[in-house]
Amino acid sequence: MSQPPEPAALYPEVAAAGSLAAVLRAVADGALDGVPLTSPATEPLHTASVRSALPHREPLRVSAWKYERKWSVSADERLTELPVLHGETDDLAEVARVVRAWHDGEPPEDVRAAAPFVRPTGRLELDRPDPVRIVAYEWQALRTEAAELAAPWAPEHRELVEAAWAVPEFRELYPFTSHWALRFSSATRPHLDVVGPVLWCTGDGGFRAAELMSERGAAFGTAREAVAEALRLLPDGLGPVRYGRAPRAAGKTVETPGEA
Repeated sequence: MSQPPEPAALYPEVAAAGSLAAVLRAVADGALDGVPLTSPATEPLHTASVRSALPHREPLRVSAWKYERKWSVSADERLTELPVLHGETDDLAEVARVVRAWHDGEPPEDVRAAAPFVRPTGRLELDRPDPVRIVAYEWQALRTEAAELAAPWAPEHRELVEAAWAVPEFRELYPFTSHWALRFSSATRPHLDVVGPVLWCTGDGGFRAAELMSERGAAFGTAREAVAEALRLLPDGLGPVRYGRAPRAAGKTVETPGEA
């Protein structure tokens, strides 16, 4: 891969200001006065972050792309360490509006109203663990992601997610994806307790269900049939979903896989 352009070539105004935080203050024309927006000394031209007035809210991160003139914003939910919102834009003034709204404690939907490039994930920000609400909002985030997916196999993936969500036994478990396979846990993030089964679409209109990720699984023509098989494979007696930092039962395998 070729070397990225010099930061001053892509971002001359940032280089002139000395940091991404400084240029964001400049384009905000006073709107960020008093806001704790900073850039690290190690990468002042590429990154900035801002704390929120809400004590349970994680900082918003602003990152400059290295091969193209564009900025990303993202912020995570503290308890699960998963994104609450994200977005990309080539308009620094829009980024400054996000910084102000996030610092002021605006909910993600209102941040989007201030800067339409921002995409809330549907996850809820909580100030204390609430596994039931975390599960409900993770399903919402998963369904939102499936609805917005643009891959050729997106309709089948969406059908699979919706079919699983329609089954109460799965709707009560914490859902996640690994390599776009739908999986389940009896504990929320950040430390999952994976219980199986595994569901995925094959990319050619079919679906599969297996007890383990390493298995080829059984093939089905519809998502509902695959989910019905997955329900048969679901272990009995799982009990209520717990927060992922709670003590784990002996003998359980804990996984913390990344999103696809």
